[in-house]
Amino acid sequence: MLGYVTLGTNDLEKAAAFYDRLCAEFGVGRMMGDDNFIAWGKPDGGAGIGLTKPFNGEPATIGNGVMAAFQADSKEQVDKVYKMAVEELGAPCEGPAGPRGEGFYAGYFRDPDGNKLNVFTMG
Repeated sequence: MLGYVTLGTNDLEKAAAFYDRLCAEFGVGRMMGDDNFIAWGKPDGGAGIGLTKPFNGEPATIGNGVMAAFQADSKEQVDKVYKMAVEELGAPCEGPAGPRGEGFYAGYFRDPDGNKLNVFTMG
């Protein structure tokens, strides 16, 4: 299965502050990093997420159809994380938190670089 997802950034410091807050809601912090890369997660704790300045030196761009999803424990946690991202961290809304079909509850937003994110729960 998936080990981690890496998203590009053009402003590592700004994006890192966004992900520090988001990941803290899931009980994880930074597990590694340097001047060009930061990763959040827990060793052997499921998929993590990383931010990087592109290795080739070109600007980071968003992928059309690309999205990283954070798995929440409950609808309440989805609502909390979605609200924090949009209202406190200024993330653009890509679809408010709510039911998306049978047994799937999610909210969609973008990070400071425009990468599409989702927070969801199933069941």
